[in-house]
Amino acid sequence: MASKRILKELKDLQKDPPTSYNADHVGMSMSYMEGVSYPATPDWDIERPFLTGQIYLDIKVTGQRTGSKNSSIDAFKNGDVNRAIGIFTPSVQELLVIDDLLFTMTGIEGKYIWMKRGRGKDSHIIFQVDASMDLALQELAKRILPLCENYIVIHSFVESRSHFKHGLVNHAFAATLRTILQDYHAMVAQLEHQFRLGRLSLQGLWFFCQPMMGAIQALTTVVQKASAQNLSGSAILNLLQNQAAAMAGDNAARSLLEKLSQYASAAYLGILERWVYEGVIDDPYGEFFIAEDKTLQKESLTEDCNAKYWQQRYSLKPGIPSFLLNSAETILTTGKYLNVLRECGHSVQVPFSENAKLTNSGSDHRYLECINIAYNFASAELLNLITHKYDLMARLRSMKHYFLLDQGDFLVHFMDIARDELAKKPAAISVEKLQSLLDLALRTSIAATDPFHEDLTCCVERTSLLVQLDAMKKMGNGMSDLNTDAEPLEGDKSSSDISNQSDSISVTGLETFTLDYKVPWPLSLILSKKVLTKYQLIFRLLFHCKHVQRQLCGTWQAHQGTRGVNSLGTTISGSYVLCQNMLHFMQSLVHYLTFEVLEPNWHVMCDKLQNTESIDEVMQQHDFFLNKCQKECLLLWPEILQKVEKLKSICLQYAAAIHWLIPSVSVLDSDAPKVTSSESVVQKEKSNKTTNRIRSTHRALANRVWRSSDEETFKTTLEKFEEEFTEQMKGLITVLSSRSQSEPYLAHLAQGLQGVGNNL
Repeated sequence: MASKRILKELKDLQKDPPTSYNADHVGMSMSYMEGVSYPATPDWDIERPFLTGQIYLDIKVTGQRTGSKNSSIDAFKNGDVNRAIGIFTPSVQELLVIDDLLFTMTGIEGKYIWMKRGRGKDSHIIFQVDASMDLALQELAKRILPLCENYIVIHSFVESRSHFKHGLVNHAFAATLRTILQDYHAMVAQLEHQFRLGRLSLQGLWFFCQPMMGAIQALTTVVQKASAQNLSGSAILNLLQNQAAAMAGDNAARSLLEKLSQYASAAYLGILERWVYEGVIDDPYGEFFIAEDKTLQKESLTEDCNAKYWQQRYSLKPGIPSFLLNSAETILTTGKYLNVLRECGHSVQVPFSENAKLTNSGSDHRYLECINIAYNFASAELLNLITHKYDLMARLRSMKHYFLLDQGDFLVHFMDIARDELAKKPAAISVEKLQSLLDLALRTSIAATDPFHEDLTCCVERTSLLVQLDAMKKMGNGMSDLNTDAEPLEGDKSSSDISNQSDSISVTGLETFTLDYKVPWPLSLILSKKVLTKYQLIFRLLFHCKHVQRQLCGTWQAHQGTRGVNSLGTTISGSYVLCQNMLHFMQSLVHYLTFEVLEPNWHVMCDKLQNTESIDEVMQQHDFFLNKCQKECLLLWPEILQKVEKLKSICLQYAAAIHWLIPSVSVLDSDAPKVTSSESVVQKEKSNKTTNRIRSTHRALANRVWRSSDEETFKTTLEKFEEEFTEQMKGLITVLSSRSQSEPYLAHLAQGLQGVGNNL
């Protein structure tokens, strides 16, 4: 291009050659050299290049001195001028070099400076100068050539990263670089203008280029790293931030990189704005640091104990921009809250003001303030929606009534009318029948005043409580985090032993019955399937304790029916004592579970919930309440729970034996509870008949004498139960006492059971 331009202007020079030359105007362009006179050169048969008067004079003088027209002219004629700059004097070479440098600064190869591409996949272009060039000029030219090489690297990056596939951040980055290159082109044009005016020397060109060398080199470093690693999105922003921090000694380069970071982050902050202001991820290229998993649906919260909807529906990805790193969790939570509001059909948008535009401008961190404002708004809106519109506290109180037996009248009624069904094997139980009986018990008790009692349902598990806990621990079924605080004691039974022991016992509906609860969205965020499972485990423990307590109460009533029997000197009085000890054990256990664990922790949780500021805090406090209740209710202590279950099993076996050994017991057990189980007229008549039958049985017992065979059988059975109960009770108290040093709450239970141990 340079050769064609020079040859074209040479034609114009031949048509109207200048007539005079002033030697003081060396380095000035031909069009501005008035009064310059050139001798006639009829023997030139080539087009003279567009040269200054000094170049022409040097060529002429050189030709006259050698006496040959072909010495220097042939260099042009044969095209060797591109490789033979050394034939000119240094002053002419300087002009030619400046002309070439102005071209190479825009990525165009010159006549005496040419491009050479390196080898390899990641080869880069370098410029080489004619070796025949004056050494001083070579040195100056080589100082400027890195600027030319850097320009080509930056220009190539701009062209490649402007493509659709590279993402919004790369597009913004390339657009900003293109703007910088436009300013650079304007500077080159100004330098060329000065050169055409004859006011630019090579030293002057270096003077003007030198200030920008550091900044352009910094840009080139960023561009090369971005290209080598194929960076996009937040990685580009982090690279710009890191390079700006590394250029602390170069204010110009640092300011340029900070400006680039600001403009490149504008597209990224646009995505962030929609997330924190609307809860929408508008990220077509996957550049945002928050990922959305659309396969996770909110319905899974009520169906799966391992549901990760709240934790993983929206989650943080690697590569968070450094300037947002400290606010990443806040940003994530803000959008999650807004999403919940939107899925509830609640129209929501963070109030937007003129100052709410997110911008990243160096030391100005106003965008952090905007993020905090959006978080506070979203958190307050969601908390207000759940606590007021969906009445969270009323829901929690409803759960407490049923699962924690806060109001147990419905349970007593239910256990009376569902006793026969619950006595069956789990596979033989009709859940539909149990549900109808539960509904009847709810409607005829104080629970009918609960507006959410229709959401209560029942279900029957297939295994005992111990087996279920062991299976959850093995599978990590959302409960693995609950067992971390319970370190096993020496001598703890293995999981297989627990299962074998539990399976060896005949399991009925009384051991497997539990409640369930229908939870609407968005309350399912707090009352998820995992949370309901924790409630169910506590309920199963309480329900079975109530069942054992009722059986022992029936046994105690049976003993009252033997008062008229001549039992002086017999073992019946020993049975009274054993029954009383068992009742004391169960009453102490139930009292501990309800009044020393559940009630105090419930009130502590309620007080803390009054001061919460976000749904995450509500979840945290509620989970802490349940975890603590589970731990203090012995559900996370396998060895202690095994001993408690063994003691309950002994109590049930003892009650069954007493029902068999004392005839009146069977009457009391089978008929007495039915007296209060119904309110119909027909059932009242049956109850009256039953009462008369019991009274007649008591009269018959009062008229008979305790036989020696009855005494021997009763004594043998009683000694067996007393020995087994005593052994297990002492073992339980020992374990509780040893554990109470690290877990003080166990001391309360040990103290309550101490009276039982002293009576044994």
